[in-house]
Amino acid sequence: MQRRFNFPFSSCSFLALLFLSTISLGALSSDIALRKTFIQAEKNVWQANSSKYKSLYNKLHFYPLQPYLDQKKLIHKMGLSKAKEIDTFLTKYNGTPLDWPLRKKWLNYLAKRKRKTLFIKYYVATGSAELACQFYNYNLALGAQPSVILPKVTKLWLVGKSQPKVCDPLFKAWELAGYRTDDVIWQRISLAAQGGKHTLIPYLTRLLPKSEQYLGTLWHKVRRDPAYISNLKRFAKKSTKEAEIISYGLKRLIWRDPNKALKIYKQAQLQFQLTKQQQADITLKFALALASKGHKNAQHWLHKVDDKVLTGDIIQWRIAQALRNQDWQAIKKELDLLPINKQKANQWTYWYGRSLLETGQADKGRIILKELAQKRHYYGFLAASYIDEPINLEDEPLKFTQAEKDKLLINPAAKRAFEFFHLSRFNQARKEWNYWLSKLNNREKLIAAKIANEIKWFDRAIFTLSSVGYLNDVDLRFPLAFNEEILHYSSTHNVNPAWAFAITRRESSFMSDANSTAGAKGLMQVMPNTAKQLRKRLTSKKYLLTAKNNINLGTKYLRQLLDKNKGNNVLATASYNAGPYRIKKWLKGRTALPADVWIETIPFKETRDYVKSVLAYQQIYQVKIGQQSSLFDDIIKMDIGD
Repeated sequence: MQRRFNFPFSSCSFLALLFLSTISLGALSSDIALRKTFIQAEKNVWQANSSKYKSLYNKLHFYPLQPYLDQKKLIHKMGLSKAKEIDTFLTKYNGTPLDWPLRKKWLNYLAKRKRKTLFIKYYVATGSAELACQFYNYNLALGAQPSVILPKVTKLWLVGKSQPKVCDPLFKAWELAGYRTDDVIWQRISLAAQGGKHTLIPYLTRLLPKSEQYLGTLWHKVRRDPAYISNLKRFAKKSTKEAEIISYGLKRLIWRDPNKALKIYKQAQLQFQLTKQQQADITLKFALALASKGHKNAQHWLHKVDDKVLTGDIIQWRIAQALRNQDWQAIKKELDLLPINKQKANQWTYWYGRSLLETGQADKGRIILKELAQKRHYYGFLAASYIDEPINLEDEPLKFTQAEKDKLLINPAAKRAFEFFHLSRFNQARKEWNYWLSKLNNREKLIAAKIANEIKWFDRAIFTLSSVGYLNDVDLRFPLAFNEEILHYSSTHNVNPAWAFAITRRESSFMSDANSTAGAKGLMQVMPNTAKQLRKRLTSKKYLLTAKNNINLGTKYLRQLLDKNKGNNVLATASYNAGPYRIKKWLKGRTALPADVWIETIPFKETRDYVKSVLAYQQIYQVKIGQQSSLFDDIIKMDIGD
């Protein structure tokens, strides 16, 4: 079936897009020369009195990054004799990314020399507990009222980890003034147990009254092994604090041993006075854990969750089993029970419309899906294919005058951000960008996003549009970024370039130096082990962060996943996120399901959301590069399973 597309912007042909070029900011030869001069000056800043450095520095008087040379020089030549220069610099660049590196070094310098008055003058609150403690210590030493300072110390003490040694005198004064109450100690034990350093608990336990020290021991044992709550006789006093520990243990144990947790909770309800909030938290945690494990009691717990805390995840799990069974009456009934505000979500609108189509109410179902089909969304695209409606990209390009752009570009922070970008110093560029944006209104932020896109700083444009909430400029949100590399390597490895664009957009938003906490790197977030397997050798971080290398490996891996999944794009996409072996496990022994049902019942939320996003993005990119077929026409005809 030939698909039709409905998008209100005039698109040029794909070939024309390939040859489209824009003049980027800072492309003049004079700008390139200044950047080279700046780099040379940086290398010589440690010899600031040399004639070579002075000559280089004097050539940069109107260059945006010259202040970074001043900053480096002051950091290198730290001393009380430089106090006036440092003061002038910090005053001029107060709050900018130029401020903190120098201020931090200056504060540490002053603290080491016990220059209390100067330290207090230059101190600004940050996340540094060490500097904060020093600040409060010096205030007290110089005569500040303890009744003003010490109440602020509670926040510093009340954390789930040890604090720096410099805080000890402050904490001692705070303790002697009576602020370290048994309740505060208990709160800190709770913080240490719930996500903090559990090794801190024995120390904190000794601070409790002797009659309550057993509670700290219980906390520590349950933190190390939640199954310790199995013997409720260990919690002999049935107190509210014991109930708090039991509640914590149950919420951890349900993930390790569901049947044991269910049994203990039943007993605990009879023996302890659990608060309504504790019971609600336990119910929510039990519902999610049991559902994710496919436990036979999952539906019972999912339906115990109060409507006030009803999340999309809970609703999804509620209908998951009915979806797997393709019990459309049950799905419709379940969705009818949802609060009205939840029913309006695109996800549940789609499944309600689908259930109507499947239960003999086709006219009503088509009306619902037709309205949904107007949206640029995974469910909107599915709806459009199901009722043979045009896809609507809802494109509303942002429009600005050149004067508006020029006005913004005068800002020094903007100039510094763009210069760092052109020097490929992306971390520093983002710091300056974020500072600049913090000073702009929403209209100005959108203009900034447009400027970033024009110089091919695609990730800043994407993130900025999202932060403002303007999502309808399709070209800005879904740029043909790194198009030469993506087109070349997609062709080399025989994968659809629209798919490669979509994966890259979802993985990194085209941030070439992206690093994940799991260790994935670059545009397509390639794992080092995957790179090693693909290249048959160890691969450096630098290699993976080079755009063409990353895209080459990413598209090669896509081809490999596609082959492993017999050409199934949906399974290959899921494999890219969750790993091929996990997908194989999910498929084993499962009856084939319609693709939309299979996607909706993927056990991992991260992978479920990932697949939906990538498929929606791929549809958008297929339109952008001129592919006429609809991805979602294929999806609604597809079955997945053994």
